[in-house]
Amino acid sequence: MKNLNRRQFMTLGGGAVAASFAVRHHSAHAFSLFSQPAQRPPQPNNRSIDVEAAASVFPLSVASGDPCDSGVMLWTRIEPSRYQPGDSALVEVYEDANMTSLTLVLEVDAAEFGPEGDYTLKVDLQGYLSAERAYYYRFVYAGVSSRLGRCRTSAPRGVDSDAVKLAVLTCQDYTNGYYGALDHVADDDSLDFVVHLGDFIYESVGDPRFQELPFEDRLIQLPSGGVVAMNLNDYRHLYQSYRSDRSLQRAMENHTWIIATDDHETANDAYWDYDRDTLGVPDHPYSTDEQYGNDPARLTQLKLDSQRAWLEYTPTRVSVNPEASHPHQYSRIYREFYFGDLLSLYMTDSRSYRSPHPCGEGDALQRYVPLGCTNMDNADRTMLGQTQKRWLIDGLTANDTRWKVMGNQTYMGRMAATLLGKPLALINVDAWDGYQAERQQIVEAVKGADVDNFVVLTGDLHSYISSYVKLDYSKSLNLRSSNLVGVEFMTPSVTSAGIVDGLANLLNRELKRADIVDALSEAAMIINNPHMKLFNSKDHGYSTIEFQRSHCEWTAYCVDKNHREGARTTLARHRKYSGFPWIFRQSV
Repeated sequence: MKNLNRRQFMTLGGGAVAASFAVRHHSAHAFSLFSQPAQRPPQPNNRSIDVEAAASVFPLSVASGDPCDSGVMLWTRIEPSRYQPGDSALVEVYEDANMTSLTLVLEVDAAEFGPEGDYTLKVDLQGYLSAERAYYYRFVYAGVSSRLGRCRTSAPRGVDSDAVKLAVLTCQDYTNGYYGALDHVADDDSLDFVVHLGDFIYESVGDPRFQELPFEDRLIQLPSGGVVAMNLNDYRHLYQSYRSDRSLQRAMENHTWIIATDDHETANDAYWDYDRDTLGVPDHPYSTDEQYGNDPARLTQLKLDSQRAWLEYTPTRVSVNPEASHPHQYSRIYREFYFGDLLSLYMTDSRSYRSPHPCGEGDALQRYVPLGCTNMDNADRTMLGQTQKRWLIDGLTANDTRWKVMGNQTYMGRMAATLLGKPLALINVDAWDGYQAERQQIVEAVKGADVDNFVVLTGDLHSYISSYVKLDYSKSLNLRSSNLVGVEFMTPSVTSAGIVDGLANLLNRELKRADIVDALSEAAMIINNPHMKLFNSKDHGYSTIEFQRSHCEWTAYCVDKNHREGARTTLARHRKYSGFPWIFRQSV
């Protein structure tokens, strides 16, 4: 992506006001339009929109993301066959769901959303909107209107705030099921924002370790013909396929999203190979097939391609240097969000800078259940990299919000088979168990700063987990507040294969499926890991978490992924009170 020219054009009501912005993404100067927040605003009214025409020009619909107190990022993609180099696009923002009160119009030159960026268009409204309220928006191109979307700004940092409610999502493998869970998210008007913790796409379209491909109408064929993404065109095709799903479109139309990445936006179990200064992807053909020679330049380009596609296809506001040839200089996606004085959210990037796995890059008994390896607490190893770790610790230990929340990809607590509190075998050292020294630095810093309300939101493992974050996991009792640092809530996969299926495929030579089911039952997991209050690896769905001044409440929902209109059931509801370290079960 390149630096883009600026253009001025804006109308407010009947008068014209000049405003400067840059497209891909466009930035704006600040001013205030409204001061009264709207509570629980209605969903967009698309009855006046020609939805067939909208789909022909905007086939992936619209989305908003990265809220701040004066704006959001808006996103769409123009159908390439409808693109004309001389035709600019309009962005219209309304105060109401029926499009009767026009607030803002921006014009975007066609050169700024052309083939170089795969016809995607990102507009940054930071500085244009008022805090803590909803707006409605649409794009207009070639005389055709997109569907109407709804977005929301956040409360200004430090301002008194009473509540914020988030939906929490992860792991939405398109080929592994239907997005009924996202329909429930789309229809939930009690939500303020949606947090996605990664694996928005899967780079694989037919890997038997993850994908049994039972849904014939969900198959994806990559342009390269491979079973995993090999280049930028493949990644772009994956985002186009995922975002063609109407349930995902509705959820992104109706809510403003905050999105991070995990490994599958690039490749399974990705890390950074510091010895060779290139991407590490132990299962990718570029690493395993002799014809590619494990070439560092090819691997670096794969990482850059995945970064570029993610930036093009997500409504995110991140630092980008389009001229950089090194992934660590190309973009920085870890970033923080503030919701008044109530909540600060730190969205981490745990794949771009992490060291290799501690016990080797073989799958079954090295990356996941290592035996005879003691390298997990090596102080020279990192999950976040030194710069991001310092940023995270500084943010979590600052005394500026009631709740400190870490948006995290892999399980932060210990997960092990134990005896009298001592771990006999760790279950997944691709998670924080493989990076114990850095984990200890973070939890000791949080505890040392007397942070009472530390919450970790986690994805990745395709399971529901509610647990404590501890200083010392060998102390099995959960009553000692001096050993409790915070709480961790893991949201399940929307559709991706459960941990039982995944481990069964990896360990089919060593263990029988029935043995894995027994080992991963809730009773077995909690006995071995008493810091856990809930464990479920059978079901799929999502969760919500609502933060209030007195407490936060996490609710886990199950949604059947095997049907397009999956019914929703409530699995659990857990609460942590402000100032108290313990988790309390609530009735469901």
